[in-house]
Amino acid sequence: MIVVVCPGQGSQTPGFLEPWLAVPDFESDLSEMSAAVGIDLLAHGTTSDADTIRDTAIAQPLIVAAGLLTLKALLADGRRDRVAGIAGHSVGEITAAAGAGILSATDALRFVRERGLAMQSAAALEATGMSAVIGADETALLKQLAQLGLEPANFNGGGQIVVAGALDALAQLAANPPTRARVIPLQVAGAFHTRYMRPAVDHLSAVATSLESHVPTLPIWSNSTGGGVSDGARFVELLVGQVSSPVRWDKCMQSFAEAGVTGIIEVAPAGALVGLAKRGLKGVPSVAIKTPDDLPAAFDLIDQQS
Repeated sequence: MIVVVCPGQGSQTPGFLEPWLAVPDFESDLSEMSAAVGIDLLAHGTTSDADTIRDTAIAQPLIVAAGLLTLKALLADGRRDRVAGIAGHSVGEITAAAGAGILSATDALRFVRERGLAMQSAAALEATGMSAVIGADETALLKQLAQLGLEPANFNGGGQIVVAGALDALAQLAANPPTRARVIPLQVAGAFHTRYMRPAVDHLSAVATSLESHVPTLPIWSNSTGGGVSDGARFVELLVGQVSSPVRWDKCMQSFAEAGVTGIIEVAPAGALVGLAKRGLKGVPSVAIKTPDDLPAAFDLIDQQS
Protein backbone atom coordinates (compact mmCIF):
# COMPACT_ATOMS: atom_id res chain seq x y z
CA MET A 1 0.00 0.00 0.00
CA ILE A 2 1.72 3.17 -1.22
CA VAL A 3 0.67 6.56 0.18
CA VAL A 4 1.75 9.76 -1.57
CA VAL A 5 2.28 12.71 0.75
CA CYS A 6 2.47 16.42 -0.12
CA PRO A 7 4.56 18.81 2.00
CA GLY A 8 3.58 22.12 3.53
CA GLN A 9 5.03 25.59 3.96
CA GLY A 10 8.67 25.70 5.00
CA SER A 11 9.70 22.83 2.75
CA GLN A 12 10.79 25.17 -0.05
CA THR A 13 14.46 26.09 -0.53
CA PRO A 14 16.15 28.49 -2.98
CA GLY A 15 16.58 27.00 -6.43
CA PHE A 16 14.73 23.77 -5.67
CA LEU A 17 12.96 23.75 -9.04
CA GLU A 18 16.10 24.30 -11.14
CA PRO A 19 16.75 20.58 -11.76
CA TRP A 20 13.15 20.10 -12.90
CA LEU A 21 13.56 22.40 -15.90
CA ALA A 22 15.15 19.49 -17.76
CA VAL A 23 11.86 17.55 -17.58
CA PRO A 24 9.82 17.89 -20.82
CA ASP A 25 6.93 20.36 -20.52
CA PHE A 26 7.83 21.26 -16.93
CA GLU A 27 8.86 24.83 -17.73
CA SER A 28 5.86 25.50 -19.96
CA ASP A 29 3.47 23.98 -17.40
CA LEU A 30 4.99 26.09 -14.63
CA SER A 31 4.67 29.20 -16.81
CA GLU A 32 0.97 28.47 -17.26
CA MET A 33 0.57 28.08 -13.51
CA SER A 34 2.42 31.37 -13.01
CA ALA A 35 -0.09 33.11 -15.24
CA ALA A 36 -2.97 31.50 -13.35
CA VAL A 37 -1.83 32.81 -9.95
CA GLY A 38 -0.23 36.06 -11.12
CA ILE A 39 3.14 35.12 -9.63
CA ASP A 40 6.40 34.29 -11.43
CA LEU A 41 6.72 30.79 -10.01
CA LEU A 42 9.52 29.96 -12.44
CA ALA A 43 11.71 32.74 -11.06
CA HIS A 44 10.78 32.04 -7.45
CA GLY A 45 11.53 28.34 -7.84
CA THR A 46 14.90 28.86 -9.48
CA THR A 47 16.52 32.22 -8.68
CA SER A 48 14.70 33.92 -5.78
CA ASP A 49 16.43 33.98 -2.40
CA ALA A 50 15.24 32.40 0.85
CA ASP A 51 13.65 35.58 2.21
CA THR A 52 11.61 36.07 -0.95
CA ILE A 53 10.18 32.56 -1.06
CA ARG A 54 9.46 32.64 2.67
CA ASP A 55 6.71 35.17 1.93
CA THR A 56 3.46 33.32 2.59
CA ALA A 57 1.73 34.66 -0.53
CA ILE A 58 4.60 33.30 -2.65
CA ALA A 59 5.50 30.15 -0.73
CA GLN A 60 2.08 28.55 -0.77
CA PRO A 61 1.38 28.72 -4.54
CA LEU A 62 5.00 27.73 -5.22
CA ILE A 63 4.75 24.60 -3.06
CA VAL A 64 1.41 23.53 -4.51
CA ALA A 65 2.57 24.10 -8.10
CA ALA A 66 5.71 22.04 -7.47
CA GLY A 67 3.63 19.27 -5.94
CA LEU A 68 1.15 19.22 -8.82
CA LEU A 69 3.91 18.96 -11.40
CA THR A 70 5.67 16.23 -9.43
CA LEU A 71 2.40 14.29 -9.22
CA LYS A 72 2.03 14.59 -13.00
CA ALA A 73 5.38 12.86 -13.47
CA LEU A 74 4.94 10.37 -10.64
CA LEU A 75 1.46 9.13 -11.49
CA ALA A 76 1.79 8.92 -15.28
CA ASP A 77 1.76 5.67 -17.27
CA GLY A 78 -0.85 3.97 -15.09
CA ARG A 79 0.99 4.40 -11.78
CA ARG A 80 -1.94 6.36 -10.34
CA ASP A 81 -3.98 3.15 -10.31
CA ARG A 82 -1.30 1.49 -8.16
CA VAL A 83 -1.26 4.17 -5.46
CA ALA A 84 -3.49 3.47 -2.45
CA GLY A 85 -4.00 7.01 -1.17
CA ILE A 86 -2.80 10.58 -0.77
CA ALA A 87 -2.54 13.19 1.97
CA GLY A 88 -1.00 16.61 2.46
CA HIS A 89 0.44 18.55 5.37
CA SER A 90 -1.17 22.00 5.80
CA VAL A 91 -1.08 23.75 2.40
CA GLY A 92 -0.05 20.39 0.95
CA GLU A 93 -3.67 19.33 1.48
CA ILE A 94 -4.54 21.46 -1.55
CA THR A 95 -2.02 19.52 -3.62
CA ALA A 96 -3.51 16.29 -2.29
CA ALA A 97 -7.05 17.45 -3.08
CA ALA A 98 -6.06 17.95 -6.71
CA GLY A 99 -4.20 14.63 -6.76
CA ALA A 100 -7.31 12.87 -5.47
CA GLY A 101 -9.50 14.52 -8.08
CA ILE A 102 -11.47 16.62 -5.58
CA LEU A 103 -10.29 19.88 -7.15
CA SER A 104 -9.07 20.63 -10.64
CA ALA A 105 -5.52 21.95 -10.89
CA THR A 106 -7.01 25.32 -11.86
CA ASP A 107 -9.23 25.50 -8.78
CA ALA A 108 -6.41 24.25 -6.55
CA LEU A 109 -4.16 27.07 -7.76
CA ARG A 110 -6.91 29.65 -7.41
CA PHE A 111 -7.65 28.49 -3.88
CA VAL A 112 -4.00 28.43 -2.77
CA ARG A 113 -3.44 31.92 -4.18
CA GLU A 114 -6.31 33.22 -2.04
CA ARG A 115 -5.16 31.17 0.95
CA GLY A 116 -1.66 32.60 0.83
CA LEU A 117 -2.88 36.18 0.54
CA ALA A 118 -5.49 35.75 3.28
CA MET A 119 -3.06 34.16 5.72
CA GLN A 120 -0.47 36.83 4.97
CA SER A 121 -3.04 39.53 5.74
CA ALA A 122 -4.13 37.80 8.96
CA ALA A 123 -0.52 37.41 10.09
CA ALA A 124 0.07 41.14 9.61
CA LEU A 125 -2.58 42.03 12.19
CA GLU A 126 -0.48 41.00 15.21
CA ALA A 127 3.17 40.12 15.87
CA THR A 128 3.11 36.33 16.14
CA GLY A 129 5.29 33.38 15.27
CA MET A 130 5.86 29.66 15.64
CA SER A 131 8.37 27.37 17.36
CA ALA A 132 9.01 23.64 17.12
CA VAL A 133 9.08 21.82 20.45
CA ILE A 134 10.91 18.50 20.34
CA GLY A 135 10.91 15.85 23.03
CA ALA A 136 8.33 17.32 25.40
CA ASP A 137 5.70 15.41 27.32
CA GLU A 138 2.54 16.36 25.43
CA THR A 139 0.29 16.77 28.47
CA ALA A 140 2.79 18.96 30.28
CA LEU A 141 3.44 21.01 27.15
CA LEU A 142 -0.24 21.68 26.50
CA LYS A 143 -0.66 22.84 30.09
CA GLN A 144 2.27 25.25 29.75
CA LEU A 145 0.94 26.55 26.43
CA ALA A 146 -2.42 27.33 28.01
CA GLN A 147 -0.69 29.29 30.76
CA LEU A 148 1.23 31.32 28.18
CA GLY A 149 -1.69 31.88 25.82
CA LEU A 150 0.00 29.81 23.11
CA GLU A 151 -1.58 27.10 20.95
CA PRO A 152 -0.42 23.85 19.39
CA ALA A 153 -0.36 24.34 15.62
CA ASN A 154 1.10 21.10 14.24
CA PHE A 155 1.12 17.71 15.95
CA ASN A 156 3.78 16.21 13.71
CA GLY A 157 4.40 12.93 15.50
CA GLY A 158 7.74 11.52 16.52
CA GLY A 159 7.84 13.82 19.55
CA GLN A 160 7.55 17.06 17.56
CA ILE A 161 4.83 19.64 18.18
CA VAL A 162 4.88 23.09 16.58
CA VAL A 163 3.39 25.80 18.78
CA ALA A 164 2.31 29.31 17.88
CA GLY A 165 1.21 32.64 19.26
CA ALA A 166 2.51 35.97 20.51
CA LEU A 167 6.26 36.50 20.14
CA ASP A 168 6.79 37.42 23.79
CA ALA A 169 5.02 34.24 24.91
CA LEU A 170 7.16 32.15 22.55
CA ALA A 171 10.24 33.81 24.04
CA GLN A 172 9.05 32.83 27.53
CA LEU A 173 8.61 29.23 26.39
CA ALA A 174 12.12 29.19 24.92
CA ALA A 175 13.54 30.60 28.16
CA ASN A 176 11.73 27.98 30.24
CA PRO A 177 11.27 24.91 28.01
CA PRO A 178 9.48 21.77 29.13
CA THR A 179 11.62 19.14 30.83
CA ARG A 180 14.09 17.50 28.43
CA ALA A 181 12.62 19.41 25.49
CA ARG A 182 14.12 21.72 22.89
CA VAL A 183 12.35 24.82 21.58
CA ILE A 184 13.39 25.92 18.09
CA PRO A 185 12.02 29.22 16.68
CA LEU A 186 10.79 28.89 13.09
CA GLN A 187 11.26 31.44 10.32
CA VAL A 188 7.59 32.00 9.52
CA ALA A 189 5.44 35.10 9.22
CA GLY A 190 2.75 34.32 11.77
CA ALA A 191 0.82 31.94 14.00
CA PHE A 192 -0.65 29.65 11.36
CA HIS A 193 -3.30 27.08 12.33
CA THR A 194 -4.38 29.06 15.39
CA ARG A 195 -7.07 31.57 16.32
CA TYR A 196 -4.95 34.31 14.74
CA MET A 197 -5.92 32.95 11.31
CA ARG A 198 -9.69 33.30 11.76
CA PRO A 199 -9.87 36.37 9.48
CA ALA A 200 -8.41 34.18 6.72
CA VAL A 201 -11.06 31.52 7.34
CA ASP A 202 -13.81 34.08 6.81
CA HIS A 203 -12.37 35.03 3.43
CA LEU A 204 -11.71 31.47 2.31
CA SER A 205 -15.22 30.40 3.22
CA ALA A 206 -16.45 32.78 0.54
CA VAL A 207 -13.81 31.63 -1.96
CA ALA A 208 -14.79 27.99 -1.42
CA THR A 209 -18.32 28.62 -2.67
CA SER A 210 -16.89 29.22 -6.15
CA LEU A 211 -14.92 25.95 -6.25
CA GLU A 212 -16.25 22.87 -7.99
CA SER A 213 -15.61 19.81 -5.85
CA HIS A 214 -15.78 16.16 -6.89
CA VAL A 215 -15.90 12.78 -5.19
CA PRO A 216 -12.28 11.71 -4.55
CA THR A 217 -10.99 9.02 -6.87
CA LEU A 218 -8.14 8.21 -4.49
CA PRO A 219 -8.48 7.66 -0.73
CA ILE A 220 -7.51 10.87 1.06
CA TRP A 221 -6.90 11.70 4.71
CA SER A 222 -7.57 15.03 6.42
CA ASN A 223 -5.34 17.02 8.76
CA SER A 224 -8.41 17.83 10.80
CA THR A 225 -8.80 14.41 12.43
CA GLY A 226 -6.34 12.23 10.55
CA GLY A 227 -9.27 10.26 9.22
CA GLY A 228 -10.29 9.52 5.66
CA VAL A 229 -12.79 11.73 3.82
CA SER A 230 -14.97 10.33 1.04
CA ASP A 231 -16.95 13.47 0.21
CA GLY A 232 -15.24 16.14 -1.89
CA ALA A 233 -17.38 19.04 -0.66
CA ARG A 234 -16.68 18.04 2.93
CA PHE A 235 -12.94 17.92 2.24
CA VAL A 236 -13.07 21.48 0.89
CA GLU A 237 -14.90 22.59 4.05
CA LEU A 238 -12.12 21.02 6.10
CA LEU A 239 -9.50 22.78 3.96
CA VAL A 240 -11.04 26.10 4.93
CA GLY A 241 -11.38 25.36 8.64
CA GLN A 242 -7.90 23.85 8.82
CA VAL A 243 -6.34 27.29 8.40
CA SER A 244 -7.16 28.13 12.03
CA SER A 245 -7.03 24.67 13.62
CA PRO A 246 -4.13 22.32 14.42
CA VAL A 247 -2.58 20.02 11.82
CA ARG A 248 -2.91 16.45 13.10
CA TRP A 249 -0.19 14.83 11.02
CA ASP A 250 0.43 12.43 13.88
CA LYS A 251 -3.08 11.07 13.41
CA CYS A 252 -2.65 10.93 9.64
CA MET A 253 0.40 8.71 10.10
CA GLN A 254 -1.55 6.60 12.59
CA SER A 255 -4.27 6.17 9.95
CA PHE A 256 -1.66 5.16 7.37
CA ALA A 257 -0.35 2.50 9.75
CA GLU A 258 -3.83 1.20 10.51
CA ALA A 259 -4.56 0.98 6.77
CA GLY A 260 -1.42 -1.13 6.26
CA VAL A 261 0.93 1.35 4.58
CA THR A 262 3.95 -0.33 3.00
CA GLY A 263 5.58 2.70 1.37
CA ILE A 264 5.62 6.52 1.49
CA ILE A 265 6.45 8.78 -1.45
CA GLU A 266 6.79 12.54 -0.85
CA VAL A 267 6.44 14.94 -3.75
CA ALA A 268 8.57 18.06 -4.19
CA PRO A 269 9.73 20.05 -2.34
CA ALA A 270 10.30 16.81 -0.45
CA GLY A 271 12.11 15.78 2.69
CA ALA A 272 10.17 16.96 5.75
CA LEU A 273 7.36 14.39 5.70
CA VAL A 274 9.66 11.47 4.89
CA GLY A 275 11.71 12.58 7.90
CA LEU A 276 8.63 12.47 10.12
CA ALA A 277 7.67 9.07 8.69
CA LYS A 278 11.06 7.63 9.60
CA ARG A 279 10.21 8.39 13.24
CA GLY A 280 6.44 7.84 13.19
CA LEU A 281 6.27 4.91 10.75
CA LYS A 282 9.52 3.14 11.52
CA GLY A 283 10.56 0.54 9.00
CA VAL A 284 8.25 1.74 6.23
CA PRO A 285 10.23 2.34 3.01
CA SER A 286 10.11 5.89 1.71
CA VAL A 287 11.25 8.06 -1.18
CA ALA A 288 11.58 11.84 -1.12
CA ILE A 289 11.28 13.23 -4.65
CA LYS A 290 13.55 16.27 -4.45
CA THR A 291 14.74 16.22 -8.07
CA PRO A 292 13.84 14.25 -11.21
CA ASP A 293 16.73 11.92 -10.35
CA ASP A 294 14.57 10.60 -7.48
CA LEU A 295 11.69 9.56 -9.74
CA PRO A 296 13.13 6.11 -10.70
CA ALA A 297 13.34 5.15 -7.00
CA ALA A 298 9.72 6.21 -6.55
CA PHE A 299 8.67 4.21 -9.62
CA ASP A 300 10.52 1.19 -8.25
CA LEU A 301 8.78 1.50 -4.88
CA ILE A 302 5.39 1.52 -6.59
CA ASP A 303 6.38 -1.47 -8.74
CA GLN A 304 7.64 -3.43 -5.74
CA GLN A 305 4.44 -2.85 -3.79
CA SER A 306 2.02 -3.54 -6.65
